[in-house]
Amino acid sequence: MSEERENLSYEEICIHLGEDPERYMGSVVPPIFQNSLFTAPSVEARSRRGERYIYTREANPTTDILNAKIAAMEGAETARCFASGMAAISAALMSQLRSGDHVVCVKNVYYPARALLQDYLSRFGVEVTFVQGTQVEHFEQAIRPNTRVFYLESPTSINLWLQPLEEVCALARARGITTIIDNTWATPVFQQPLQMGVDIVVHSASKYLGGHSDVIAGVVCTSQQHIEAIHREMTLIGGILDPFAGWLILRGLRTLPTRLYQHQANALRVAQWLAEHPAVHNVLYPGLPSHPQYDLARRQMSGFSGLFSFTLKRNSREAAVGVVNALRLFHIGVSWGGYESLALPMLIEDYDGEQRWGLRVHIGLEPPDSLIADLEGALRHAEDKGR
Repeated sequence: MSEERENLSYEEICIHLGEDPERYMGSVVPPIFQNSLFTAPSVEARSRRGERYIYTREANPTTDILNAKIAAMEGAETARCFASGMAAISAALMSQLRSGDHVVCVKNVYYPARALLQDYLSRFGVEVTFVQGTQVEHFEQAIRPNTRVFYLESPTSINLWLQPLEEVCALARARGITTIIDNTWATPVFQQPLQMGVDIVVHSASKYLGGHSDVIAGVVCTSQQHIEAIHREMTLIGGILDPFAGWLILRGLRTLPTRLYQHQANALRVAQWLAEHPAVHNVLYPGLPSHPQYDLARRQMSGFSGLFSFTLKRNSREAAVGVVNALRLFHIGVSWGGYESLALPMLIEDYDGEQRWGLRVHIGLEPPDSLIADLEGALRHAEDKGR
């Protein structure tokens, strides 16, 4: 990463990096290059200007601005944006794997990523071992002679487990194993995996990077060493980001740091309240001192986002569904990272290994007092129905 990029704040990167109003007739917002191909007045002119832009499946000026911003935020040499988070995850994994290879993966990873490894890539001779991942020994004990990748997600997005990234990456480097991490929960604002030794970072940009629940996208951040193989997966399989979707994420990035600080403040307030509620068994949020990996979280991350889970003392699906159905301000939805608060009933593996029913919640940008009042009413309603 250049010295110029290193000296910029997150806010400056999100608002200004890669944007030059003089190039676009003074437009403060870069235009959308919503075109499939790029032409030239002559063969000679095309040769003179180089072949950077030929066809949008290969490269596009709008997505290039976005690539540069996210790479700078992650401290990466380069980045590529994709049509979805799963397109990014698939490209990152397939760029590193061949038939006969083995992957060690965190067991509570994003479920479609787990299905990709367990059900899809197994068709092509790729093996996978799932581990809890909260200790480096879990990875060390799972290594085989053909292990090529550690696939990480820290924190995991349902039970909020962390992996000790520096120790896991040191183990991987010593064995010639590539590390890939899903950094969607923390975003580059709150966690810098590349600085801890991770080789490849992936994101669902549909979440906090976009921030408005109106775009599907993904991104891979890595070194020049790895990008050629990842770019090849992108162009041949075709999971490219549409320029308009890229422009929407550029819009979302302008407020990313501000939004995240507010998500963090709201989530911590709600999590603290839930931790004291008599109907709640446990709150799984690494921003709380009660989290068993709180010290590790403070070392690895500079902040905490708005997604967490909590389990109920009345341990039943009926109780969890009852709480969710009684909520009025929270929407029922599978994604997260937008401005709105969301809730889903889930069977959650607690820190002690016990499976308990509870809720995964995303704390949005609504006033936290309003969210607490909604949760209080829903918990009371569900308890009354259960008596």
